[in-house]
Amino acid sequence: MAPGGAGARRGGGGRPPAELIVRLVLATYNIHRCVGWDGRYDPGRIRDVIHELDADIVALQEVDSPDRHGLELAQWLGAESKLKVVAGPTLLERRGHHGNAVLTRCAYGDIRLVDLSLPGYEPRGAIDMDVTCDGTLVQLIATHLGLFPWERRLQVRRLLKRVGPNCVLMGDLNEWMLWGGPLRWIKAMFGHTPALRTFPSFRPLLPLDRIWVRPRAMRLRMSVHRTRLSARASDHLPLKAVIEWASPPHPPLSPAGRG
Repeated sequence: MAPGGAGARRGGGGRPPAELIVRLVLATYNIHRCVGWDGRYDPGRIRDVIHELDADIVALQEVDSPDRHGLELAQWLGAESKLKVVAGPTLLERRGHHGNAVLTRCAYGDIRLVDLSLPGYEPRGAIDMDVTCDGTLVQLIATHLGLFPWERRLQVRRLLKRVGPNCVLMGDLNEWMLWGGPLRWIKAMFGHTPALRTFPSFRPLLPLDRIWVRPRAMRLRMSVHRTRLSARASDHLPLKAVIEWASPPHPPLSPAGRG
């Protein structure tokens, strides 16, 4: 793994010196089809923000572009960032498929694409996949939920049925009602995490982008990645998290809900 990414270190912070600590850097980023807040289409800016993040796993939403034919953009971003690419198309078109993607420097195994679409609404989906970090299996669910409350309620119920014991859930949840049912259900399973404002990028007001980690014993530090570049590159700011755990916290466990 690259420096500062997924890797192991020993001791520190009053821990027993023999304890092995695994560190994983995550980010979720709605790239808004590479159109920035200034109205300019520029995939190079998105690439440069991904470089700034220096994350082991980056979940992307709204991966689409007029000149790179949809999810071919994800392949280009992965090649430019030297990260492996997992594509999660939600809209299939002749000129190219569009939707979600995960860029990662971690090893990964099974990939399960989840259709969260509802009739009459914009297609939505999630990437449910296994990543391995220093011998520990972690389930990653990366998603982009719908714009309407009844959509999100059904979509969150479907996703929570898939959650296993070692799980990261992240993405653009489009949920600004912090007291709403979908967030209460997620918190009941994952516990509380900070609701940091990521939208709109030039003056963030709403915590639309979220990251949750299970089990709760994992250490979690979260921040909004706000730089001069990220404030212009998309209408969302990236949300970044660093998680740490003793390796292994328990023997690797397989995620639930493979159906």
